[in-house]
Amino acid sequence: MKIKNLYENKNPVFSFEIFPPNKNFLEEKLKTVTKELASYKPDFISVTYGAGGTTKSGTVEIASYIKNELKIETLAHLTCIGSKKQEIANFLKELKNNNIKNILALRGDIPQGENESIYNRGDYKYASDLIKDIKENEDLSIGAAFYPETHYENNDLIDLFHLKEKVDLGADFLISQVFFENETFLRFREQAEKLSINVPLVAGIIPVTNATQIKRITALCNCKIPLKLEKILDKYGSNPDSMKKAGIAYATEQIIELLSNDIRGIHLYTMNKTDTTKEILDNVSFVR
Repeated sequence: MKIKNLYENKNPVFSFEIFPPNKNFLEEKLKTVTKELASYKPDFISVTYGAGGTTKSGTVEIASYIKNELKIETLAHLTCIGSKKQEIANFLKELKNNNIKNILALRGDIPQGENESIYNRGDYKYASDLIKDIKENEDLSIGAAFYPETHYENNDLIDLFHLKEKVDLGADFLISQVFFENETFLRFREQAEKLSINVPLVAGIIPVTNATQIKRITALCNCKIPLKLEKILDKYGSNPDSMKKAGIAYATEQIIELLSNDIRGIHLYTMNKTDTTKEILDNVSFVR
């Protein structure tokens, strides 16, 4: 099934994101984790794609496992930074051979050890270039990303026009990067609607269960930590068990409020953690 059809026929849509195998999270362990996550019956599971394509083979393999063995719809991330068109075509062919019909088209981060010159070594400068190429050559459902708090390289207006360009070129749905203040997301939705960005805006939610980790993540994407969450981090950050419980409660509250405002989908950044994901789903089961 194409994910665009899922958003047309179901409300709300609940989905998960996982990262592919790496040296610290081997394939066998990931398949066990993914199988458990699939048992929670998400509408789809997305699989990330490392900077510069560093995990692309793992992305295809795990996405295929989700789609063809676990029978859950899957969304394969694809970054284009530094990539040639033939590389992208080969990757898309591999997905097609594995019955995968959904792509999250991203520019991607600069890989470690590289600099901005990588933008000039590939055939794509922006995610919009990748979306255009896929739309013209493949029959896939395409998602794209957005920053409710503005991309760190842009300002509000530029971000919105870039987002509209992605939609006009063929993006069927939009998944947000991390945010912790719902008002920010809702304000962004109002602005997007004024520009006739009418595809589903999906809220990307990450449970704050580790204070050090979340500060690192927010520094990378320039995401603000609201005072309410900052107080939680200060109070419980040094106590792992308390921080986990408080983080789950915070994410639960975010989700319930967002759904009460008719947000079309919730995309949980699971960080490959099954227990946290299950507890949040249990907490919001009455709205699923």
